[in-house]
Amino acid sequence: MYLGIDIGTQGVKALLYDADAARIAAVQQAPLELISEPDGTREQLASWWVQGLLQCLQGFAPAERARVRALAVSGQQHGCVALDAAGAVLAPVKLWCDTATEVECEEITAAFGGRERCLAELGNPILPGYTASKIRWLKKHRPQAYARLHTVLLPHDYINFYLTGERVAECGDASGTGLFDVRRRRWHAGILQAVDAERDLADTLPPLAAPGSVIGQLGAQAARELGLPPGIPVGTGGGDNMMAAIGTGNVSAGALTVSLGTSGTLFACADEAVVDEQGEMAAFCSSSGSWLPLVCTMNCTVSTELTRGLLNVAVADLDARVDAVPPGAQGVVTLPFFNGERTPNLPRGKGCLFGLDPGNYRADNLLRSAMEAAVYGLRAGLDRLVQRGCAPAAVRLTGGGARSAAWRQMVADIFALPVTLQHGDEGAALGAALQAMWTLQGGDLQALVDEHLALDTSRACAPDPDRTQLYHGLYQDYLRHVGAVSGLYA
Repeated sequence: MYLGIDIGTQGVKALLYDADAARIAAVQQAPLELISEPDGTREQLASWWVQGLLQCLQGFAPAERARVRALAVSGQQHGCVALDAAGAVLAPVKLWCDTATEVECEEITAAFGGRERCLAELGNPILPGYTASKIRWLKKHRPQAYARLHTVLLPHDYINFYLTGERVAECGDASGTGLFDVRRRRWHAGILQAVDAERDLADTLPPLAAPGSVIGQLGAQAARELGLPPGIPVGTGGGDNMMAAIGTGNVSAGALTVSLGTSGTLFACADEAVVDEQGEMAAFCSSSGSWLPLVCTMNCTVSTELTRGLLNVAVADLDARVDAVPPGAQGVVTLPFFNGERTPNLPRGKGCLFGLDPGNYRADNLLRSAMEAAVYGLRAGLDRLVQRGCAPAAVRLTGGGARSAAWRQMVADIFALPVTLQHGDEGAALGAALQAMWTLQGGDLQALVDEHLALDTSRACAPDPDRTQLYHGLYQDYLRHVGAVSGLYA
């Protein structure tokens, strides 16, 4: 067995992969709370992640846990876990979806010499979701914690620390901090000075482990708590998008993955850093030695879940309700920026509804429009990838939204590309388990994923030519609405 752990925003997931049978043997999940404030604060306690992990592992049979030979961790990107010298967490963890650090982003960018220099030297701008501004925010708003700051870890790094006692990072997740030179795969000293000119933050950043390496062995205490064999290897792991790339077989140039989760992500695999001069596409590294150009929207299933909850529609009924409405939702247009937005960069953005009249102000139109809006936002990311030379032939779909037939067909129609899914689609958790296997066995990662991932042809779908043509115009209309409100929330 190989264990893949995924520390998400809404919950913790643990997956056991049986390599001999080439199948997922068991999956356990535990929900997580979210601290939300009107100023854009989105936080969690790191202890909640450990509690969720313990709950998940207790759901596996002891005999299954005893067979685990290696494990790796996937985690939500960009969070700022501040540790003191003894390893205690100093403050609640500001998450990827936290937009309360907009001022700090502007201050860091100005201190470094502007957005263009950020793109030239880092490959990415400093955005509110990234870790850099959270460190500066910590200094301002929690000075006592900042004074004791010894190490800055990302969420998956922190779980690795709990498992092994090692404070280590890796290039994939590190490239989403705003502190990293993605071209040279190293921390950037100059941006650290821009975050805090009064302190050398270099000592707070952990060393970087090589892709596919062992960062340490499972410690005795964690092994007892989790019911796992002590001393088994723990791989580098990575950010959830990097692990989802492995879990969908996206480890060679030309592949495209779209993840429909709380956030929406769209990413490809590239043999070199892909830097977007407009800064709308993140120039990330992968966790397998290549690069992962990525577009993230902060509101994907958020939009449909909020609308579904408001209208008291059961999850089981969502597809039928959406399919009862024609493309375009009879003129209803949703801008789903409920959590602010990263792409486009509108951290103060709000959810908006347009085009309402007495004839179309109906629940099913609101549901379909919310779903369409999430896909439109990701389609804008595809446009950026294509402009940068990526020409995918199909979409590999993952995430919770991928379980919906209505979502799958809508992605195919709006992207004008066929949609494929893996059997037992578990995205990031499966990717972590496969990376753990790669860590132990070595060899070619592409060959490994080809051997262990199979397409689920029963859930594949092709774009409908008539709907695709109709959606071309509807998508342009959506972009015009985004342009119209951007000035309100800039």
